[in-house]
Amino acid sequence: MENKLIGVISLGCDKNRVDTEKMMAILKIKHTITNDIKKAQIIIINTCAFLQSARKESVHEILSAAEYKKSGVLEKIIVSGCLPQKYVGELMDELKEADAFLGISDYGRILEVIDNLYAGDNRVNAVGNPAYECGTARVLTTDGYAYLKIADGCDNHCTYCLIPKIRGRYRSVRTEDLVEEVKALGNVRELILVAQDTSAYGRDFTPQSSLVALIRTLSVLPNVGGIRILYCYPENITDELIREFQSNPKLIRYIDIPLQHADDRILKLMNRKGTGEGYLKLIERLKNEVPGIAVRSTFITGFPTETEEDFLRLIEFLGKAKLFNAGFFKYSREEDTAAYNLSGQIAESVKTKRLKKLYSVQKKIAKENGKALVGRAFKVFAEGFDENEMIFYGRAYFNAPSVDGKVKFFSAEEVNFGEFYNVRILKADGYDLYGERI
Repeated sequence: MENKLIGVISLGCDKNRVDTEKMMAILKIKHTITNDIKKAQIIIINTCAFLQSARKESVHEILSAAEYKKSGVLEKIIVSGCLPQKYVGELMDELKEADAFLGISDYGRILEVIDNLYAGDNRVNAVGNPAYECGTARVLTTDGYAYLKIADGCDNHCTYCLIPKIRGRYRSVRTEDLVEEVKALGNVRELILVAQDTSAYGRDFTPQSSLVALIRTLSVLPNVGGIRILYCYPENITDELIREFQSNPKLIRYIDIPLQHADDRILKLMNRKGTGEGYLKLIERLKNEVPGIAVRSTFITGFPTETEEDFLRLIEFLGKAKLFNAGFFKYSREEDTAAYNLSGQIAESVKTKRLKKLYSVQKKIAKENGKALVGRAFKVFAEGFDENEMIFYGRAYFNAPSVDGKVKFFSAEEVNFGEFYNVRILKADGYDLYGERI
């Protein structure tokens, strides 16, 4: 069939982004990718369905794309990813605007699906079961850094989470496949390892492997500048991983540990394996044994039965932990999760109030953390120029893309985005730091 102009929209997490990049590489074999959605003859939307808000965003994007069909240019809409993986039965009946559906592991069939649509199939349901995905070619949508999805699925079964129902059992990607994928990326200043639980990597292999073994293998690749790891579950942070932080110069001293709460009763209801006291000891150990390490976490407020005392315990925890970065979410009641049927659901107004309080508390902590860095110099990866403030911005080792603050800096000389520059910190302002190039 003839070459088509294809526009691609990727929603949700960085793991979804990797899937989208792999699908784009396949599409380019026969078709052309366009950044102008209005010119696209086919629009592909890779969706998220983790929360109700994400599902609403996905449906909104599909309906918005359908408006372009009125122009006569757009011919087909294809929906892929988590939304059809979980709800394709409903979508086939209710979302007539979409011409085809693919699940989370089906992007390899994208050319076949397009061919079928143009061969006369009115609508196509190509949603299969979650399956092993080897590393493949990608079209990078990031500049200077790249995400590497080292596993998919999850075996933890937290009571608020739909991921096991959507993405299936935990499946590590073979190390040799990941190595080939990374080699094909070209020079990458920062390789960011992601999975639902990166710290469980390799445990499903026979014989078992580990995240540390993977890090060591990737560290010897000459095209990899540094390695950042996200989403390490606290109970899986081993002595071996801590030693790797101490000894491996390519392993960035930054770790994301999703804790979700600090009250022991709430953690048990969430089916989380730790305790508030245990989490504090882990954070203290990381800070003591890996000097300068930036610890990030995420927390949920408004979980069923969360009392004011439980919430204040979380506030107290933040004050003691002094995390460098943190994200907060309101509990979302999701059908088909164990927590959906719990009594003691919290009013939305209470959840909103508590969420605002958490962000306020953490912002003060972040500012104090930032003040301790004033006068020091750091390597900053330049990413852009803020025309409102008339200042360059980028990331130091303690900033992960998209989720953390920025380092904003003045420079009297030319700045090339995608390069590192030494920046002396002059001021801390909430989550952002201000400095000057030296």
